[in-house]
Amino acid sequence: MSSSDAPQDETLAEVAPLQGVAVIEAALLQMPTVPGVYRMLDAKGDALYVGKARNLKKRVYSYTQINRLPERLRRMVAGTRRMEIVTTGSEAEALLLEANLIKKLRPRFNILLRDDKSYPWLLLTEDHAYPMIGKHRGEKQKGASYFGPFASVWAVNQTITALQRVFLLRSCRDTVFTSRDRPCLLYQIKRCSAPCVERISKEDYAGLVKQAKQFLSGETPTIQKKLAAEMEAAAEALEFERAASIRDRIRGLTHVQGQNSINLEGVGDADVVALHQAAGQSCVQVFFFRGGRNNGNRSFFPSHAKDDAGPEDVLTAFLSQLYDDLPPPPLVLLSHSLPEAGLIAEALTLKAGRKVELHHPQRGEKRVAIEHAATNAREALERHLAESTAQAALLDGVQKLFDLPEVPKRIEIYDNSHIQGSNAYGVMVVAGSEGFMKGAYRKYAIRGETGLVRNGRRAAPDAGGEIVSADDGETVVLPGIGEGRSPIPGGLGRAPMGGGSRAASGGGDDFAMMREVFERRFGKALKEDPERAGEGWPDLVLIDGGAGQLSAARAIMAELGLEDLPMVAVAKGPDRDAGREWFHREGHAPIQLPSRDPVLYYLQRLRDEAHRFAITTHRAGRSKSLTRSELDEIPGVGSAIKRRLLNHFGSARGVRQAGLNDLNNCPGIGPAMATRIHEHFHPGATAPNSAKG
Repeated sequence: MSSSDAPQDETLAEVAPLQGVAVIEAALLQMPTVPGVYRMLDAKGDALYVGKARNLKKRVYSYTQINRLPERLRRMVAGTRRMEIVTTGSEAEALLLEANLIKKLRPRFNILLRDDKSYPWLLLTEDHAYPMIGKHRGEKQKGASYFGPFASVWAVNQTITALQRVFLLRSCRDTVFTSRDRPCLLYQIKRCSAPCVERISKEDYAGLVKQAKQFLSGETPTIQKKLAAEMEAAAEALEFERAASIRDRIRGLTHVQGQNSINLEGVGDADVVALHQAAGQSCVQVFFFRGGRNNGNRSFFPSHAKDDAGPEDVLTAFLSQLYDDLPPPPLVLLSHSLPEAGLIAEALTLKAGRKVELHHPQRGEKRVAIEHAATNAREALERHLAESTAQAALLDGVQKLFDLPEVPKRIEIYDNSHIQGSNAYGVMVVAGSEGFMKGAYRKYAIRGETGLVRNGRRAAPDAGGEIVSADDGETVVLPGIGEGRSPIPGGLGRAPMGGGSRAASGGGDDFAMMREVFERRFGKALKEDPERAGEGWPDLVLIDGGAGQLSAARAIMAELGLEDLPMVAVAKGPDRDAGREWFHREGHAPIQLPSRDPVLYYLQRLRDEAHRFAITTHRAGRSKSLTRSELDEIPGVGSAIKRRLLNHFGSARGVRQAGLNDLNNCPGIGPAMATRIHEHFHPGATAPNSAKG
């Protein structure tokens, strides 16, 4: 639940505000008068609000004046059962700590930056004679230079394409680079200088890398002048082919410069931040400029109360949270003048280790850039509001279709994916009033023994079946479950029933997977919130399958004491045709919707998103298990040695097939480790002392 939903929280409304005031007054008795951060916690220990103050005692005292507070804050005080504080050396340090805690705890009464995506960066390796360019997410590693951030993967891909076109840098992995014996297609289309087959010297390639770094640092005019001089010199020397190649690079550089919709002349690194508000909601548009280039823009929709969050309040909270995990540039251009601009600049300067300025431009190119970003913010918010209206209509249709007591705010969709029971994963996808809530997605690696045959060795101990041999592996056979018969509720195996559900053969047991996922998901929820008073409970549960799957799922939920949760099974129609799905509910006959019904399309999207997430999760797990299957079983082989082996031999299979002398010749692998690796794959084949000399 976002802070905008807090005024409708009936649980807090029933609590007397005076009880919360008494908690705050008791905390004030030992509250210091120094800068710091305070947290208001509810009865469960969850954070209701996180705030910072120059004087903790003076700031917290204001919450005891209950009649002077807006309705939202009165509800916050009413729910307060405990307070915690952390003192800091300055108010700027308190601002940084406050932003970190807000992003970590996500208190319902704070303005929240709802963005759980990391930012992509451009990577240029430094630990290779021929550096590689590529995109990178996550923690930065040694041995590489990073440029960015970029607003999207599309933006960083555009820059990589430009670097390939203008500077002919390679983008292939080291393993591919070392295995090439002739140039790849990128060389043919003039996007790479083919260092893998020595079509360019190390010195010349180093020159290209230096020019690329100059380009990324904003020194484009210097590069253009140098390239122009090289082209003229080549033409005078009658090296027309080389002159034409340099000409193409100059054209590519000019094309890249002309792609930016807005530019900031004379500004190297800066962010342009503009806010637009309408209908009680906000959109913040951020343009990232690095090295004078536009690295793209991103829209943010902070969560806040509709009535008492002005643009200055939203922008202040937004900036501190935006730069909590993002290095701030030297200049931040803002669409609004902020009362605490000096404090924010001081905090960002403290975080960056250099001076950071906040500026609200009134004229010139910087003002034009702000107006352009504000236009983008307005248009993005209009689209967002239109989508929210359409989403509300669809959710209203779901409520009427399934006779729900109220319009669902949270719909959970479950699916699983596996191959013959291996690398089995169950997933939960969540949707609500603002579309898919990807931050709430969950994936469950199936770890229980029930219902899974793994490596042809394991069956469900309570399945009542037996293991039989088959040409394609081993299969769980469940007696008493045949065509058209429902399985025992909560039992194992999947019979051919209910509009196209999968059969019980094939090494995987979808019922057992569903049981494990539900027990882990709802068992944890019941442990954390036995009264079911929180906002993390679904208003509707969708599962993939027919009547049999619904019956089994209802039995599992009954065991957990959750019989009242609305549940619907979605079964594909004949030939698994989209648009002919059957919807099964307990106590109701299965129904189909008209093929062009918008609610049908919406339910299909929910089902397809769960299927996509399940397949993606399974594939990632399968790839991880394949890369870990052999080398990680060798004692003493860690990530560094594994990387050296894969870089040298190209694959785990290459390591397995390598002879002892080949292993000895691998860089960074000593004689003892070479012997150990060879002995692992060829027990008894390594003669004593054969690795010496």
